[in-house]
Amino acid sequence: MDWGIFALRLYHYILLLFRVLAGSEFSTRTLFNVIWLSIALVVPLLFWFPGRRMNKVWFCILELLLGGSYYVNSVIHPDLTSKADYLLPSLTMGYLLTKQTLWIIPAVTLIPFTFQSYLRLSWEQTISIGTDNLLFCFIGIWASFVANAYYQKNELVAEVEQQNKLLTHYAAEIEKMTLLEERNRMSKELHDTLGHSFISLILSLDASIALMDSKPAEAKDRLIRLRALAETNLDDMRNIVHEMGEEEESSLIRQVESLAVRFREHTGTALTLSLPETERSIRFEVRQAVLRVIQESFTNALKHGKASQLHLELTFFESHLQLTVQNNGTPIDKLHYGFGLTTMKHRVERLGGSLHLSSGKGIPMITKVRCEIPLKGVMPHGED
Repeated sequence: MDWGIFALRLYHYILLLFRVLAGSEFSTRTLFNVIWLSIALVVPLLFWFPGRRMNKVWFCILELLLGGSYYVNSVIHPDLTSKADYLLPSLTMGYLLTKQTLWIIPAVTLIPFTFQSYLRLSWEQTISIGTDNLLFCFIGIWASFVANAYYQKNELVAEVEQQNKLLTHYAAEIEKMTLLEERNRMSKELHDTLGHSFISLILSLDASIALMDSKPAEAKDRLIRLRALAETNLDDMRNIVHEMGEEEESSLIRQVESLAVRFREHTGTALTLSLPETERSIRFEVRQAVLRVIQESFTNALKHGKASQLHLELTFFESHLQLTVQNNGTPIDKLHYGFGLTTMKHRVERLGGSLHLSSGKGIPMITKVRCEIPLKGVMPHGED
């Protein structure tokens, strides 16, 4: 809409310039009028230009002083062939109306009264011209309301789409985390129950072998094979249970990379990673806490900060790991731990760690979440 109003105003002044140049022979007065119109066209645009400059107050002041004065001059001097109305400039200023420029409404209405006595216009003619200016000014105001409503609707649609992407990503991560926790719980439970059952079976078979009296050779042979089979089944079950519990959680770095890939796919947000080349073997609870902090930090960066760029850094030290997630979103005036971050803070603190949130208004603006968790009795990843 801004460009449409801009085009109407441009058309108004180009038409006046064309009439000046085409309607009279070249003279000093013609050159003066061309310069006047050119200044009236260009100078206000130094303060308002679609998408770049938005000082509406000074635009309106200069439009009235330069364009309005030329309009009055063209009316007062009947020899000018470029007589024109002031409707499109009135529409433009109405479109740019703000609380600081409410004086525009009476100003455009009263312009005809400046030359009423000089041209000996009747009150009816003067009021008619003023009413036309006022009408176009209100048309501009209406166009501004329509443009603002359209802009707000587009912003709302974009925000809804962003929130939908965020919710989709958040739901997928919650589902994945829940499945991991349930898989870990089930693997431990299966190991405890089935492991003991298999051990009991082996002990019973050993006793049977020792007590077998009839057909000792054949019975002993069968029981030995059964025992071997039971041991094989126990080993297989342990392997399966181990894979169930450790398949998805064997590497924190791979999980973070996978989380980042899904985050980029779901939200389209720029995300950079700084991950160590070697990894430490850490407990399941620590791994889950780190992933939840990352997830919550990503969510808050988009939902509250409207961030467009994020950076994640994970570092392993001798005694602890450190996670930093920073974004370029809107800085936080008052640092506040919402429900999600509060839950994560408590979870990290239960593991002996700490979680801090900081936000600055410098250049560039950065909001940072830093998490540190001690590594108790851990070894380099892959060692027993």
